Amino acid sequence: MMRTPRSLVGGAPSAEYTIGFDGRELPAQAGQSVAAVLWAAGILAWRTTREGGAPRGAFCGIGSCYDCLVTVNGRPNQRACLVPAREGDTVTTQEGTGHADLAV
Repeated sequence: MMRTPRSLVGGAPSAEYTIGFDGRELPAQAGQSVAAVLWAAGILAWRTTREGGAPRGAFCGIGSCYDCLVTVNGRPNQRACLVPAREGDTVTTQEGTGHADLAV
């Protein structure tokens, strides 16, 4: 029998559900962060910088750098590496500060 991390701890995949990202449905599992769901789907960038519009995604993975900001259920500036993915969440790419509708 081949030994794998899963066989050593007796883990099993949890039930899958979906979250929405920019109009796509992505599979997610309980305990995954929004960033983990995006990475698993091959999405590496999900925000743009305020100046220049450069793409950004997860950098530190622990909530210190703020490079992974997304809009979750209409709330901008959520750190994708810290926010747990919940069934039915709607996540969108964040452009700049995430407050374009407040521009004067």
